[in-house]
Amino acid sequence: MSTAPAEWPKVEAIIKEDGTGEVRIGGSIHPIQTGDLAAARAAAVEIVAGAAAKLGRNLRAAMSDPEGEWPLIIHADGTVEEADPGTAQEPGKEKPARRRKATPTVPAEVITSSQIPARKDTEPTPERKRPQSMEKPAIVPTKTETAPPTETPSGTPQQTRQSLKDTSFLVSAPVLEPATQGWRGTLSRLGFRMEPSAEELAEREDIRTVSQHWPGPRTVAVVNRKGGANKTPTVVMLSAILARYSGAATVAWDNNESQGTLGWRTEQGGHSNSVLDLIDSSQTLLSPSTNAAEIARFVHHQTSDKFDVLRSDENEEGDHEVTAEEVDIAHQVLTRYYRLIVMDSGNTARAANWRRMIHHTDQLVVPVTAIEDRAEAARLTLQTLESRGGHDAELAANAVVIVSESTDSKRSMSGEALKRAKAEAQRIADGFAPHVRSVVRIPYDPALVNGPIRYDSLQPATQRAWLGAAAAVARGF
Repeated sequence: MSTAPAEWPKVEAIIKEDGTGEVRIGGSIHPIQTGDLAAARAAAVEIVAGAAAKLGRNLRAAMSDPEGEWPLIIHADGTVEEADPGTAQEPGKEKPARRRKATPTVPAEVITSSQIPARKDTEPTPERKRPQSMEKPAIVPTKTETAPPTETPSGTPQQTRQSLKDTSFLVSAPVLEPATQGWRGTLSRLGFRMEPSAEELAEREDIRTVSQHWPGPRTVAVVNRKGGANKTPTVVMLSAILARYSGAATVAWDNNESQGTLGWRTEQGGHSNSVLDLIDSSQTLLSPSTNAAEIARFVHHQTSDKFDVLRSDENEEGDHEVTAEEVDIAHQVLTRYYRLIVMDSGNTARAANWRRMIHHTDQLVVPVTAIEDRAEAARLTLQTLESRGGHDAELAANAVVIVSESTDSKRSMSGEALKRAKAEAQRIADGFAPHVRSVVRIPYDPALVNGPIRYDSLQPATQRAWLGAAAAVARGF
């Protein structure tokens, strides 16, 4: 086999999000035209492997795509391994490592309380799986001492038998599934089992967290007494993610004292009923003879995101304000039919329905856009609850603050303006971190600005960030 230096010929692969790209081997260019990112990665590996076979030796390839840079060693026999980006040793001897862009792919979450279980941040060594020797059977005696052997009538020592209660054949260690994302996932699908990256392991842990079931119903209140703070999009996103992953019956309730906007940003069912209609029919809905399907007469099902919406009153005259007693009735009905209630709210912390909502709340969420007056309103909301003491103060201390980048159109913003917007979001997040349980940042996404909100319409980075936010909320259950 040739011992030519690893850097010759120079091999680069540039992959785009739409599945196109090119592989440059020396002076030749090989275009890639596929349908998606994963297929383009596989095509790039195949092109380089073909060149390695023709040359009869391994090739070092610098692979780059929207998720980062991945130095690989493509062997002449078609096998693939990751290479150390800092060395140019002889092919096949590189240490397995990886280089990524500075921009993180996980949401910037600040954990500030010991109530959140610690998570390992170490990344498994990205080596290919090699044949291993057979391990001993998983028979684990729990006793550390054994009785001395006894003498048989013939004088032969006989081992004292242990109880079957002290023996188990079950293997308790979980099986780590191979990588499914990025170049690691592509290589796993090509037959080279790769362990998941730290980012993928963090995402799996968030999915596990939001997929849990908990005993009894839970109520989440989304509050900020300033309008335009992203309350309604937050309610929709949390409801969608928790409903999708946990499968728990979930309802988003617009608890505005008069008329809210949750119904405008979500699908409407085949009726126009609101919370007032549900309250009027509460005796029937709470009757033991009423079946669960009857609740569909009063809520509006979200067909793709799998949760229901209880709309606020949309009376054109606007002559009714929800009372504390009506909140109690509606909450009693909903806890019979749903395991999770996510409540939108108005802007008046002094309103009777707002204060009664807090009484029923198990987890507080405070959304804020990266604008100083929204952040100040969020701070005052938390301060108000803290000053009331008891249950209200407890909610404030264990709140989850969700900081979204400005919803202003970014098409007209310069690179410097975008940088300032991100810096402002980080400043606000850092300011809240010492006072609450968790802070999560959400990137700008045009799909959240206008019209009906759908989880599937969000960009992948936004979906990932909202998954992190939902996991932070679920840890409070």
